[in-house]
Amino acid sequence: MEHDALDAGEARYELVISVDARRSGQYDDAEKPRMRERIYRVLETAFAQAGVGRDTVHMEDRGDGVLVSVPGRIAVTRLLGLWVVEVHENLREENRSLLVPLGLRVAMHVGPVRHDSRGISGRAVDLTCRLADSAVARQLLDRERADLVLAVSDSLYVDVVSAGGKFIEPARFSRARLALKEGEVSAWFHLPGRPAPDIGPIAPEEPSAPVGGPPAAPVGGPEAALAAMDAALAARAAAAAGRRVDDSDRDEEDGPDRYRAQGDLSVHRNNVYQQPVHIGRVTGDTPRKD
Repeated sequence: MEHDALDAGEARYELVISVDARRSGQYDDAEKPRMRERIYRVLETAFAQAGVGRDTVHMEDRGDGVLVSVPGRIAVTRLLGLWVVEVHENLREENRSLLVPLGLRVAMHVGPVRHDSRGISGRAVDLTCRLADSAVARQLLDRERADLVLAVSDSLYVDVVSAGGKFIEPARFSRARLALKEGEVSAWFHLPGRPAPDIGPIAPEEPSAPVGGPPAAPVGGPEAALAAMDAALAARAAAAAGRRVDDSDRDEEDGPDRYRAQGDLSVHRNNVYQQPVHIGRVTGDTPRKD
């Protein structure tokens, strides 16, 4: 890549790949080096398996991910097809021994790229990074409990993916509109080894709690908090009973009595009282009633 630094003023069309780790901020200082080692092992092994020499691609470290550019002499279809398949399989192999699986968001776009002695730049680079960091990519990875999500730009889908090819199945991609800093764009998303994902509604992103820390507070006030608590309790009960939660599990008329109070009162559910019980509090001179 030494030649690239000599013509930094010239932009060349290259495939840009952005790779980000899922919830990297939740890894502590001792775990981050091991996470980074796994990412590089997955990617570099996949390049070798796809027949792409490591010295033919440009790779920049991004702390919790990697930024890659691939010269035009290497077929884009090889990266979209075989390389993605190998990345997915290598990642699955890595995750077999992990309690907290490593998840990767991979984005691809072809566009003009400028090289200098410190790395690459250009709108193509910016767009690729935005796709990998988009709310759709993040939430698809979490909601579908996937190891890998692939996002490609609309132009890359139209020019390459839509024609298909070895390990490239356009019917397994789903289109979404993204609101980026530069404006709205279209992108296509794919979960390797699965049918086309159901994009569905994408909720606004919220800060995530560190691993082992308290869950984020529900948005929407006391009613939302109580609803979230109801859902969590129902899910725990269903898991303990070995059954799936559905709407009937939450039907108050069919289940045991429960009492819900807001404000400074207490919440009681599924309790059996052997003696008279006072629920609530007594204020002023009002006589207490059991």
